[in-house]
Amino acid sequence: MSSGALAGRLALVTGAGMGIGQGIARELSRQGADVAIHYASSEAGARATVDEIQKAGGKATALQGNLREVDQCRKVVEDAAKFLGGLDILVNNSGVTRTFEIALTTKEIYDEVFDLNIRGYFFCAQTALPHLLGRGGGSILNITSVHGFAGYTNHAAYAGTKGAIIGFTRELAIELAPKHVRVNAIGPGLIEVPRYFDDPNYTTEIGAARVPWGRVGTPADIGYAAAFLVSDAADFITGQVLYVDGGTTAKMALPSNQDIPPR
Repeated sequence: MSSGALAGRLALVTGAGMGIGQGIARELSRQGADVAIHYASSEAGARATVDEIQKAGGKATALQGNLREVDQCRKVVEDAAKFLGGLDILVNNSGVTRTFEIALTTKEIYDEVFDLNIRGYFFCAQTALPHLLGRGGGSILNITSVHGFAGYTNHAAYAGTKGAIIGFTRELAIELAPKHVRVNAIGPGLIEVPRYFDDPNYTTEIGAARVPWGRVGTPADIGYAAAFLVSDAADFITGQVLYVDGGTTAKMALPSNQDIPPR
C-alpha cells in the first residue's frame, strides 16, 4: 500500500512526457498518488517515467492525445479515469510556447497556442469534473506562467493564454467551491527544460544570472509546489496563483545600481 501525503489519490497530469509535467508526475507518485501521464509527442519520456514509477512500486500509465482537439481532451480524461478507477486530481500542464513579435504572429500560430494552452485546459477540466465529484471533490491545478503576470518581449499570444489561465482558475475556484473542488494555479519562472538548450546562446549560468535567487528552477521545484497544492495541507487554498520563480515576479523592472554599467 502506498504511503505519503497523496496516498490513495488518483491523478492525471497532462503534458507529462518531459519537463515540468514530468517533474509533477514524479513528485505526485513519490508522495503516493497513482498517476496517468499524458503526452502529445514525447512518448519516450512518458514511457520512461511510467517505468520509473512502476519500478518504485507505484501505479502509472501513459496516454497519448492532441489536447488541441476537444474529443481528444475527453478521451484522455476518460481513459485516465478508467485506468485509475476515478480521479481526485487533474493537473493541466500541456502547453506550447511560441515567441514572435505581434506583427509576425500568424493566425495559425495564434490558433495553435490558444487551442492547446487554454481550450485544452477548459475541456479537460470540464470532462474531469464528474469524476472528481464522484469521489466527493478534488483538486484542479492549472500551470500558468510568470508571463501571465508581467510583460516580456515577443510573447503576446503566449502571455495572452497564460493570463487567460489565471482568470479561468479564479472563476472556476468560485464556481466549484460549493462542490468541494479546489482550483489553483502555479506560475513557473525560469525552469530549465531541454528546449532551453535549443538556443545556442543559452547556458545554465546565463539563466541563473536572471533569477534573484541565483539559480534556475527545475521541474522538481514545480513538482514540490504542485504536490502541496493538491494535498490536504492546502485544504483552505483555492483560487490562488503561486509563482514558483526564485523571486522573478517580486523584482522591480527599474534598474538597480548593480544593473547600471560603469561609465
